[in-house]
Amino acid sequence: MREFSVPVLVDVPPSANCADVVFQRGLDEPAAVVVRRKAAEAPDAPWEPVTAARFRDDVAAVAKGLVAAGIEPGDRVALMSRTRYEWTVVDYAIWAAGAVGVPIYETSSADQVKWIITDSGAKAAVVELPSHEETVREAVPELGLLWPIERGGLDELRRLGADVTGDTLAERRASRGGRDLATIIYTSGTTGMPKGCRLTHDNLLFTARNVYMGPLASLFEVDDRAALLFLPLAHSLARLIEIVLVETGTVIAHTPNMKNVAPDLQAFKPTFLLGVPRVFEKVYNSAEQKATAEGKGKIFHTAVATAIAWSRAESAGGAGLGLRIKHAVFDRLVYGKLRAATGGSLRAAVSGGSALGERLGHFFRGVGIEVFEGWGLTETSAPSTVNIPGANKVGTVGKPFPGVSLRIADDGEILVKGRHVFDGYWNNERATKEAIDPEGWFHTGDVGRLDDDGYLLITGRKKEILVTAGGKNVAPAPLEDAIRAHRLISQVMVVGDDRPFVGALVTLDPEALDHWKRDNGRADVTVTDPALMAEVQSAVDVANRMVSKPEQIKKFVILETDLTEESGHLTPSLKVKRNLVMRDFAKQIDELYGG
Repeated sequence: MREFSVPVLVDVPPSANCADVVFQRGLDEPAAVVVRRKAAEAPDAPWEPVTAARFRDDVAAVAKGLVAAGIEPGDRVALMSRTRYEWTVVDYAIWAAGAVGVPIYETSSADQVKWIITDSGAKAAVVELPSHEETVREAVPELGLLWPIERGGLDELRRLGADVTGDTLAERRASRGGRDLATIIYTSGTTGMPKGCRLTHDNLLFTARNVYMGPLASLFEVDDRAALLFLPLAHSLARLIEIVLVETGTVIAHTPNMKNVAPDLQAFKPTFLLGVPRVFEKVYNSAEQKATAEGKGKIFHTAVATAIAWSRAESAGGAGLGLRIKHAVFDRLVYGKLRAATGGSLRAAVSGGSALGERLGHFFRGVGIEVFEGWGLTETSAPSTVNIPGANKVGTVGKPFPGVSLRIADDGEILVKGRHVFDGYWNNERATKEAIDPEGWFHTGDVGRLDDDGYLLITGRKKEILVTAGGKNVAPAPLEDAIRAHRLISQVMVVGDDRPFVGALVTLDPEALDHWKRDNGRADVTVTDPALMAEVQSAVDVANRMVSKPEQIKKFVILETDLTEESGHLTPSLKVKRNLVMRDFAKQIDELYGG
């Protein structure tokens, strides 16, 4: 058993709540630009500045409307929307009214919406699109208070709150302190019905302030700091980053449509970005496909190898003269173009949700965009560890941030303790007792190890460890992460529990497949095409070199359809719902093992 702790850096007073900063900054720096928003979703629409005073007034107006509508302190209010300015306004307005936010992914089904609203006891909901309104009304027809953003819902709230005084709102906000519930965030439900994680104002503020004033301080001390948010704000990490950005006065922009991320990056020119590994994989794969299509594939791959070698050398004390010269040449030929595609001002990015992989981490650092991997769960207010500028150990998820203690149990499970850990699951005392032991350690279910310097390496999920018929324990995650790095691969799920060997289900990226067919002069291919199988086999071979022979993937099958959120096989945070994949593709798995 090993432990590693980092002392608290920033204390948070018991009276603090998440909404305070909006009103304080509106008073202290009314003219400071805190948001830039588009009047329309079109890629070429202009970015309009929103000052701290305007943001405060927008939050206050919606909060007053909630108060006038009968929302009391502690009432739950659901929020279902894409990532847009109004999400942030409503999120902070719920807190300002003394209420509790319950985020819902905008892609959620009626059954999921019904569970979250009824289980949380939400009294009202703010939704974005007419389709969201229809889903909520179908799921919970008895819900009386429902405000759709695209149908004038926020204007209605502003009218309702016109007679609510500023003093009344100040009293509401002051009624909530650190120990009070701020939000209930439902887990992604990869292993069953989602559980509601109770997070307090202290959980969120303690986490945010000890992250941005501690390990990531240098990213938020620059005068031109700006961040583009495009991940769903219903996700715990994106929500925590939203709080960090508001707390630090970083200029925020929102992109509700993922198709507009590329043009928005170039137009907004962020200095900071939050992503998940799939986003960074797509950036790499798109660059590779473009270079190959232009007949520059060999140059690109040499540039990639140089970037990785340069980054590895930097970790080991610095690159030699020859490598530095080579790196400088490719910086002009290749790397500069990649940085320009992100707006040209990006200094750093944070990646969470799953493992980025050492190769991609070194590649992006070699290109000049340092990606800092972190790790945590919804139950830990998102992060528990993070790599930091000047001490980024690629391939790990960093050290605990200030105020966090880690313990590696005898079976390898990672245990966490700190003020960032939730106080339990909503309406589920049994699950709470199973998750938090009498000493206050939260049992994460993730498996990992601490290196000699206190950096954490994640090796898998305790519940996802496969045991083959031969008794070999196999962690799927490292194999899956390595295979997904191939440009053709969209998703992969390793199988083999109680089976004679390890196998895999693989799906292809439709866009990458179109490029592959053009490059190979093929009008159409099937999933059993020998050349296509050989491409996937090359990705499997790379993964197999990482593990012992009994852990290697012996056979795989390419599925004819992708695993997506729409198909029900991925969570909104792009995690594979293994139980559903096992059920829906049982025939293919059986055939993999000879029927």
